[in-house]
Amino acid sequence: MELIANLGLGLGVALTPINLLYCLAGVFLGTLIGVLPGLGPTATISMLLPITFVLPPVSALIMLAGIYYGSQYGGSTTSILVNLPGEAASVVTALDGYQMALQGRAG
Repeated sequence: MELIANLGLGLGVALTPINLLYCLAGVFLGTLIGVLPGLGPTATISMLLPITFVLPPVSALIMLAGIYYGSQYGGSTTSILVNLPGEAASVVTALDGYQMALQGRAG
């Protein structure tokens, strides 16, 4: 029962409106930087890490997670539309996605 209580506490903290706002901001910034070719999630987090220094620890970690996932998404966008994968995870996406984009089925 302690596990369920701890999961509930964690979800209660993570789903507060301010933490969801920080997550949304992180995803937006991560996608904005992740679209640039050659800048993967690691470089994006490295560049945007100073933004989180003034935040509470929980909010900072939630924002960093949003930055990571946003930059992953941004990297796949570049590999599909420009056929230029920015990181190793987007190589297969570039192979199939670019051909679909040429046919008008991207997205």
